[in-house]
Amino acid sequence: MCHVIVTCRSMLWTLLSIVVAFAELIAFMSADWLIGKAKSRSGVEPAGGGPSEPYHPTLGIYARCIRNPGVQHVPRDTLCGPYAESFGEIASGFWQATAIFLAVGIFILCMVALVSVFTMCVQSIMKKSIFNVCGLLQGIAGLFLILGLILYPAGWGCQKAIDYCGHYASAYKPGDCSLGWAFYTAIGGTVLTFICAVFSAQAEIATSSDKVQEEIEEGKNLICLL
Repeated sequence: MCHVIVTCRSMLWTLLSIVVAFAELIAFMSADWLIGKAKSRSGVEPAGGGPSEPYHPTLGIYARCIRNPGVQHVPRDTLCGPYAESFGEIASGFWQATAIFLAVGIFILCMVALVSVFTMCVQSIMKKSIFNVCGLLQGIAGLFLILGLILYPAGWGCQKAIDYCGHYASAYKPGDCSLGWAFYTAIGGTVLTFICAVFSAQAEIATSSDKVQEEIEEGKNLICLL
């Protein structure tokens, strides 16, 4: 019989695990890692007081957003999508490494998020605590994410980044670009990943407490504890 054990700590850990996985995945897929210098719709830098409304193209690890120059029967709008059709076409070798490290870290986080849903019913497998195993995996995922985020700025000197950020762009110097929300989201998600790893230990302590075991021995299937 499945005993559904719900504590504030385990529920918070489960919710954070799911949020972190989605946040990192969305950031990785976004094109808003670098916000380029202002350009006019014609694709050149706007002159002061010009009639053309400037916009800021954005560049991600493998994707980009640019303004559609507009043709007959096609409305002017922002076009977003991958600039790289294959892994080898990613603009920088550093960004390729970043993509690998982030992808591995996100994969681990998604697996942990999936498993965390079932920890309310199953707390151990082969006498190993699922909370402890998941916490260890989250710590490993966090290390992969850190490596990816450290390598990412090293690729700012590639030609693709220079096209968006100007000739002053170089490794760890974004030139005329500013950092977009996706980069900060990835950093925040990495911090939360390690917080989740710590919370997993607290969730294990809460669900294995003597009070929980007493409730199970009394035959209760749904146990809610603060």
